[in-house]
Amino acid sequence: MDYKCSKFIIWPGMILSVFSPIFSIVLSYIICDNEEIYLRTVPFLYDYGLAVAGVFVCSALFFGCMREDVEGTREFLILDILIGTGLLIIEIMFYTTGVPEQRMLNFISVILEKIVNLTIIYFFYRYIRITLNFKGRIAGWADKGMAVLLSLEILIALSNIFYPVEFMIDAEGIYHTAGFYMAENIYLFLTSLVTAILIIRSDNIRSQKIAALTFLFPPICDYIILEGEFGNASQYAMALMSLVIMFCIIFYAKSTKLASTQAELNMATGIQESMLPSNFPAFPSREEFDLYASMDPAKEVGGDFYDFFLIDDDHLGIVIADVSGKGVPAALYMVIAKTVVQNYAKLGISAADVLAKANQALCSQNDMEMFVTTWIGILEISTGRMSCANAGHEYPAICHEGRFELFKDKHGFVLGAEDTVKYIEYELQFCRGDKLFVYTDGVVEATDTNEKLFGKDRMLEALNTDARAEPKEILRVVRKAIDTFVGNAAQFDDLTMLCLEYRGIGSMG
Repeated sequence: MDYKCSKFIIWPGMILSVFSPIFSIVLSYIICDNEEIYLRTVPFLYDYGLAVAGVFVCSALFFGCMREDVEGTREFLILDILIGTGLLIIEIMFYTTGVPEQRMLNFISVILEKIVNLTIIYFFYRYIRITLNFKGRIAGWADKGMAVLLSLEILIALSNIFYPVEFMIDAEGIYHTAGFYMAENIYLFLTSLVTAILIIRSDNIRSQKIAALTFLFPPICDYIILEGEFGNASQYAMALMSLVIMFCIIFYAKSTKLASTQAELNMATGIQESMLPSNFPAFPSREEFDLYASMDPAKEVGGDFYDFFLIDDDHLGIVIADVSGKGVPAALYMVIAKTVVQNYAKLGISAADVLAKANQALCSQNDMEMFVTTWIGILEISTGRMSCANAGHEYPAICHEGRFELFKDKHGFVLGAEDTVKYIEYELQFCRGDKLFVYTDGVVEATDTNEKLFGKDRMLEALNTDARAEPKEILRVVRKAIDTFVGNAAQFDDLTMLCLEYRGIGSMG
């Protein structure tokens, strides 16, 4: 059920519940003109008011703590509405009982009250079933059994329209039980017993089991003590109170677990960020080049990475890569891939050989069958020549004479998938002021609310807004263009960029 739409369902019901005691007094004169009913209605306002307060508490929990993607949200909302409906029916029954003129209204109210009672029991089972995540054969049987029992009970309640099976309303408007009046109690008992068994057998922690059992038994005890007497809202009030207790305990337990998981993810984020070079300017003593890079994961941790490092005094290694998948698995594989690529690059071999050896290493220990697209460039700082190789990654963008254009290099296969792949090496020649921009597919595949892609054309347009700017400013402009395009849409993929400016002397070939 849509979270926004649910407000339009529940708020009118709550408002009606608040004012219905007042309506009760007015209607008792307008409809019945009976002072006795008026006098009986006034004391009832106190008990009914407490139950209505329970509806407000449950609703506050729903709007304050639950969202449409939370387990059990739909069932929780239905329980809330049903209990409020039950309270309203109880009140109608209260001021019409014993009034012959309202015999039909009383009869209808009793049938509705019984159906609401039965449905509350069923949806409570559903709520427990989802929030405690019951599994196994018994849970499967219970799902089918509860639905069959509910259908039978509703048919029995409706059969009173034609014949007094469970109850009857006499000519004076008085309620009487009939021969099969225990049917509802049997259903209540069986449902409660099955639910209790599932709760006890579940793998949840003790506090959650106690919370669920808290909801189960007080309303039953109240129902038994009152001998199923209608016209008393206490069982609804107790159900509301128990629901609040149960939800608070389960919500607290899950929140605590979530907070622990979030703390671990935050730590993982910190570890990942510490592995990526993030101090800029990266090499303050080197005037021959300048570079800047950024990585924004779609989740707490991501699979993208960039790297840059001096192989020796005259060679700078640059790597950008994108691991398949997202989240923690991708981040773990990213650590391995980054380490392997850098270790081979520092051996001083060519870019193609770096990818070939890294690929063999990743294939030998890839039980998860993950892969990584990688672009690597090894710049000879003194001459501006860069040895490059591409393992299934995005085309680099090269800025020459003040304008960025894509350099459509030949792609090799991704790393980690096939250990016999050979990679093609090519060379770029940079002049003073030329720039290199490399990125992951999170840039060009950034999506707006209409599911349109940012694309390479928009990326080049952003790069050429001021192609002569420093690398940091160029990344800022591109990111701003992406954010403007995406708008309110959620970030779908990791977004990583690196820009290098060559400030040495050479010629572009």
